[in-house]
Amino acid sequence: MKRLDERKVMRDPIHEYIHVDNDVIWASINAPEFQRLRRIHQLGPTYMVYHTAEHSRFSHSLGVYEIVRRMIDEVKGLKEQLTEFDQLAVMLAGLLHDLGHGPFSHAFEWISPKNHEFYTEQLLKSDSVIHEILVKEHPDLPHAVADIIGHRYHNPLCTQMISGQLDADRMDYLLRDAYFTGTSYGQFDLERVLRTMRVKERRLVIKESGIHTVEDYIMARYHMYWQVYYHPVSRSFEALLSQFFHRLKDMYQQSPLSVDSLRMFEPYLKNSEVTNQDVQNMDEAACLYGFMLATHHPDTILSDLAKRLLNRHLFEYKDIESEEQIQQVKKNIELCGFDPSYYFWVDTQRQKPYQPYQGKESSLIWILRNNGEVKELSEMSVIVKAIVHGENKQDRKMFYPKECEV
Repeated sequence: MKRLDERKVMRDPIHEYIHVDNDVIWASINAPEFQRLRRIHQLGPTYMVYHTAEHSRFSHSLGVYEIVRRMIDEVKGLKEQLTEFDQLAVMLAGLLHDLGHGPFSHAFEWISPKNHEFYTEQLLKSDSVIHEILVKEHPDLPHAVADIIGHRYHNPLCTQMISGQLDADRMDYLLRDAYFTGTSYGQFDLERVLRTMRVKERRLVIKESGIHTVEDYIMARYHMYWQVYYHPVSRSFEALLSQFFHRLKDMYQQSPLSVDSLRMFEPYLKNSEVTNQDVQNMDEAACLYGFMLATHHPDTILSDLAKRLLNRHLFEYKDIESEEQIQQVKKNIELCGFDPSYYFWVDTQRQKPYQPYQGKESSLIWILRNNGEVKELSEMSVIVKAIVHGENKQDRKMFYPKECEV
């Protein structure tokens, strides 16, 4: 690993400093593909609810890298299980894991032919600045980074570090999202997690003395999902986004020329190959400009949905109690002069913060007992056992224009 002449540091509200010692890490941070993540909100439309949730996938990705770097340096026994190449590859995987993410979190995938993981791998392995940077360092590096992100890497520890039940990705976004939403739900003791983490039989484990910290982490995930990530107002904005892209796609399929003024979306509407340059061009600034143009479009549905998005004229929401209720609301939407195909949305969310199941290592958190025995978390924690065997909480809501309130 080629070292920088002098360590680079970046101030960070979660980790105090992000430390960079390696030339290839610094070059990757400055690559245009990574800089694009400055223009993608980490929490998609959640800033419509929590007005300070303006943080980006850029800052989150730096945070994931920093936790991975610290794990390598601070987790007892870990560095000895990783080659120098492994260490570099996993730090880069932490840094670049969200490289292909589109605007507004997952709602954009309504018109995207592939998911963001596909585009992340495409950017890493084919013609791009980031690909050239990695190849210059080592010809096998792009595929190694992609394999770690894609759960295919030969050393399972690398995948566990960035994509397990207790990984750098989750640990950073819980702390970062809690901080920027001004909530306390996502807080847990990262320092103690790192201090009690060990390696046993090529698995990351937590010492028995750290079990209460892991319980706090599990509960932090639970509360963040229901209080922040699944907030109904945020879901209302996502419903509008999805319906805007739904209408846009329907119009393009009927007549590509009908949306000729919104060419920023065209690569994703064609259902053909989306190039690395197309991915690079698509950020939230491009999306918002597209919404602004769409407000002047002659199609009244598209223009109305665009105005609602820009002016936060969101859909109303209500818990679904019966199918008869759904039909009544749809009927009322039609009586109001709206097409339910674009002005009605059903969203179901369910979540358990920890769901272990047999046969998949990455779905488990392991506890190292004082006698050297390794046990799965729910076997050691009464709290987690209750979560695992409890009911799977579900929230099913419908979204529709406020003008059509029943």
